[in-house]
Amino acid sequence: MLRGIFLSLAAMTMAVPALAAEMITKTSPYSVHETVDRLEAAATDAGATVFARVDHAEGAKKVDMELRPTVLLVFGNPKLGTPAMQDAQTAGLDLPLRVLAYADESGDVHVTYRDPVALSEDHGLAADADYLSKMAGALDKLTSKAIAKYAQRC
Repeated sequence: MLRGIFLSLAAMTMAVPALAAEMITKTSPYSVHETVDRLEAAATDAGATVFARVDHAEGAKKVDMELRPTVLLVFGNPKLGTPAMQDAQTAGLDLPLRVLAYADESGDVHVTYRDPVALSEDHGLAADADYLSKMAGALDKLTSKAIAKYAQRC
C-alpha cells in the first residue's frame, strides 16, 4: 500500500513540471488594464477578433469579495482556429485564444497564456500542425507588443 501511495505521489510530482510548461508568463511594465488595452489593440491591428474581456476583479466586487486586478482577454482568428476545430472539434473548448493579465501580491503585472502546442495533446491534433505554431507565434508576438516599452520621444 505504501508503495502505491509513493508511486502516485511520484507521478503527481512528475506531472507538475509538464503542466507548468504549458503556461507562458511574461511581465508587463504597465497596469493590468493598460496591458489588456494594449493587447486588445495589438490583436485587432493584427486582424484578430476580440470576443470578450472578462474583469474578474469586478466580478469579485459584485459578491463583496476582493481580488487583485485580473482581466481575461478572449480573441482569435477563424483562419487559424477553424482548421484546428476541423481536425478536432473539441479544440473549441480552448479556442478562441485567451490571455490573462493580473497583478501579483507584489503589484507586478503579468500576462499568462496557455501554449497552443498543448492543444495537440489535449485534443489529438498533430503536434506539428501549422496552425498550432502560427497560434503560438501570434500569442508571443501580440503579448510581447502589449508589454513592450516604447522609447520616449524627445
